[in-house]
This record gives sequence, C-alpha cells and structure tokens, in this order.
Amino acid sequence: MTHIFQTLHADCARLGTRLFTITALDQGAGVFRRVHTSHPAEYPTSGTKPMTADGWHDHCIVGRQTFVANTPPEFARYFFDHELIVSLGLGSCINVPVHDGAGGPVLGTVNLLAEAGHFTPDRRTAYQALVQAAAPALCAALPAALAA
Repeated sequence: MTHIFQTLHADCARLGTRLFTITALDQGAGVFRRVHTSHPAEYPTSGTKPMTADGWHDHCIVGRQTFVANTPPEFARYFFDHELIVSLGLGSCINVPVHDGAGGPVLGTVNLLAEAGHFTPDRRTAYQALVQAAAPALCAALPAALAA
C-alpha cells in the first residue's frame, strides 16, 4: 500500500466517502486489479473486475470522464457486484479515471461510494480536484502496483 493511496483515501473519507478503492488497469489480462481498499473483507486487494466494453468503459476509460451514479439502478447495469454494494448501505458512486492529463492512457480508477444522492455537483468537483492533485503520484504508483 503506498502513501498516496492512504492519503487520498483519508482525504475522500473526510468528504463523506464510505467505501474507497483504487483499481489499476491491466490491459494484458483484460481486468481492473484492486490495489487499495477501505473494505478488505468485501473488496480485497487481490480482487479483479473484468474489463467489459460497455457504456461505463466508453464513458470512463475511453472518454476519460468521471462516471457518476447517484442511485443503485444507475450503477446496477454496469456493476456485477451491485447487490453487495447495496447490502453495505451504499447507493451512489463515482469512478474517477487516473491519467496524466497530457493525453496519456487511463491507468486506473479511483472508486468512491456513499449513500444514495451523495455525489452532488459540488462534491463531485471536490473529489475530482483531490484525484487531479494526486494524479502525478497515482500515475507513478499504479504501474508499480501492477508490477508488484
């Protein structure tokens, strides 16, 4: 676990995030590998999610835009684990793509979950600013986490 992961986790928790994960994109294996988690029992760092060419992928990975879902029905069609998410009392999420901002590839995502309706436009802006400020360190840490 790297310092930047811990720091960003703490910063997001102060804004109300209840579940926090960071995933690294492993193109070769076709999966997202979890490299940090606030909930190791439910979402261990050994976990992966398949890279599926769907609307989420088009928006967040190809389009390099933050995915926002403020209710379970908005994310259920993209997340196979939606029932687990809801069972944890969570009803909204954002996934912020991590990239260098200079046209480099998306290296992973910062995934934040909270109660339904949490990710208002103002909160979304605040979370995106945190991830953007951490982007240089994240861009260094994600490839290293995959190699570990």
